[in-house]
Amino acid sequence: MARETVISGPSDEDDYRPARSSFDHKDPDIDERLRPQRLADVVGQRKVVDRLQIMIDAARLRKEPLGHLLLDGPPGLGKTTFAMVLPKELGVECLITSGPLLSAPKDLLPHITNAGPGAVLFIDEIHRMSPAVEEFIYPVMEDFRVDITLGDGLNARTINMQVDPFTIIGATTRSGMLTAPLRDRFVNRLHVDFYEVDELTEIITRNARKMRVEISEEAAFELARRSRSTPRIANNLLSWVRDFATVKAKGNITKAVAEDALTMQEIDVLGLEAQHRKYLAILVKTFGGGPAGVQAIGHSVNIPVDTLEDEVEPFLLRLGLIQRTPRGRVITSDGMKHLGIVPPEKPGQATLF
Repeated sequence: MARETVISGPSDEDDYRPARSSFDHKDPDIDERLRPQRLADVVGQRKVVDRLQIMIDAARLRKEPLGHLLLDGPPGLGKTTFAMVLPKELGVECLITSGPLLSAPKDLLPHITNAGPGAVLFIDEIHRMSPAVEEFIYPVMEDFRVDITLGDGLNARTINMQVDPFTIIGATTRSGMLTAPLRDRFVNRLHVDFYEVDELTEIITRNARKMRVEISEEAAFELARRSRSTPRIANNLLSWVRDFATVKAKGNITKAVAEDALTMQEIDVLGLEAQHRKYLAILVKTFGGGPAGVQAIGHSVNIPVDTLEDEVEPFLLRLGLIQRTPRGRVITSDGMKHLGIVPPEKPGQATLF
């Protein structure tokens, strides 16, 4: 059996301050500690990184605030990471809020008035802002002007207040839900896409060092290929496998240890979880492979429809295991093969291997 190459944790001279026992994966600051602190430290997303570097360099040369930036893409791909890195690169303060928290203009006003010259205001899930807040933010983004209405009816009057030029960075997983007027007010728009396995392998290796855990190259690759092309999932799997290795393998993560840990979590070689396989099995056994409506599938697997559409189906669609048709969901031949079913020559003739 080939010997695995082990990547050891850093020595005492390395720049990872916490001792081995001091890294708590349940620490609420774990994301911050694993997240890259500089643009040069970001793995993958080279097109996005190169464009951001141009924007940063241009802002520095002109000594102006960065143009408003919209980051869109699926969850867990690093939109927040980029939003946190940019203020550090520019040396400015960063204010953070979230779309669901902004139900009225008064909720956004303190963030705007507290933003200093060139500061960054990061609004996560910006598509969930209320329409009133969206209307309020238009003059802020265009003219750095706040319009405040005092009083009601005939006695109402509007006060215009100028604020220091600053940058709004919005992040969204559903850019299609943004209205055109809001979307067009972002000077820069960048799409964050899924990661390659080798990029995830590098991320896992780096974060294992930060967590002061030993992991082999083969184990890092195994985690990467089951991470559904998403760094957040890769970090979650690494955290779980670290716990498993601590109890079962004296803290050393080899390929065998990683496979055993992922088997306990019911994560297969494609990265499918139990609910993904349950979805495929129900589609075959109950609906004959489809077509079937998503509501009918949801009732059969006892999973809410929005959970199916947001968490289960996207990865199955990306792998080509199911298809969405006008008549409903249909399992593909690849989906049947993954379940161990011989694709039928005619409907209704599928057989188990």
